Amino acid sequence: MSSEATGKSTLIVTSGLSRNAIIVRLEGELDVNALPVLREHLQRIWDLPPKPFLILDLGDVLFCDSMGMNELVDMMQRCESRGTRLLLGGVQGVMARVLSITGLRHAFEVFAKLDDAVRLAVEQHEPS
Repeated sequence: MSSEATGKSTLIVTSGLSRNAIIVRLEGELDVNALPVLREHLQRIWDLPPKPFLILDLGDVLFCDSMGMNELVDMMQRCESRGTRLLLGGVQGVMARVLSITGLRHAFEVFAKLDDAVRLAVEQHEPS
């Protein structure tokens, strides 16, 4: 049964820190019912000093509705205001289709593999 049918979130949000990035992993359905869970988790991140990169691991997102997409756009704008680059990693399947259908594919920095997004964050911020 979907979260829409039950009214309960089926999204699990976890995160970790690297030297110059915060990596947030989303697992499940990114829909209207998931927003409170996601926003609560993100508030703790917004309370931290900004890192150069925020990487969203979307590889285990099974569904994303328009409210989920709106939240991603809000995250991108929040990151821009903080001087943080938002990278979307693990974008395949559902998320690749949703980003393409909505025309937002080119609004974000998108990587099919999470490792590629992490590698970019590391390479972009190594001391010269």
